Amino acid sequence: MKRDQSPLLEWKDGVPVATRFDDPYYSLGHGLEETRHVFLGGNGLPARFAPGFHIAELGFGTGLNLAASMLAWAESGVDGPLTFTSFEAFPLAVADMEKALLAFPEISEVISPVLAALASGAVAVETPLVRFNLILGDARETLPSWSEKADAWFLDGFAPAKNPELWEETLLATVGDRTKSGGTAATYSAAGVIRRALADAGFDVSRVPGYGRKRHMTVARRP
Repeated sequence: MKRDQSPLLEWKDGVPVATRFDDPYYSLGHGLEETRHVFLGGNGLPARFAPGFHIAELGFGTGLNLAASMLAWAESGVDGPLTFTSFEAFPLAVADMEKALLAFPEISEVISPVLAALASGAVAVETPLVRFNLILGDARETLPSWSEKADAWFLDGFAPAKNPELWEETLLATVGDRTKSGGTAATYSAAGVIRRALADAGFDVSRVPGYGRKRHMTVARRP
């Protein structure tokens, strides 16, 4: 996998922190549980899983969201692979992904084939569980040219105050355009500007309980 730009990385208590954005890639305490609460639960998953289901994501990071989704898909017993597309401007080295995901041994079996393919330079990977595409570059440029639509969106950029480019109103409007009727989106952020932008993008938006010390998060559904 070719690296576009480095996110500039340091480690804090075993958790990778992007020094470019001064933000950790996941919760310092319970990253997998956080992913399950915010992105799976926030999108009504795994209950909504069905053959051909497509998740799209802004911010691939360590691959933890992909791994959690693959594990949930495997446990759901739905036929065929999950489709998962991720947009990432600052890809981590695969060795750093592997190091970060060592904290979650339960996802090792499902994610290892994907990481091996990424390490070989692939950005499109297919396993019995997933059809995965990693789209590198600034999502403000790559998403408008993406012709597909997702059933669910994981909006997982760094904090809006530190990574405002991934939360711009025009980009979230494109997310709305690339969401199927009845599709959903979820993010850990409860910022009013994000909720208003999602509403302007055509979503019905709600503020719901967040994970851990985060009191609120945002979920959205396209009618």
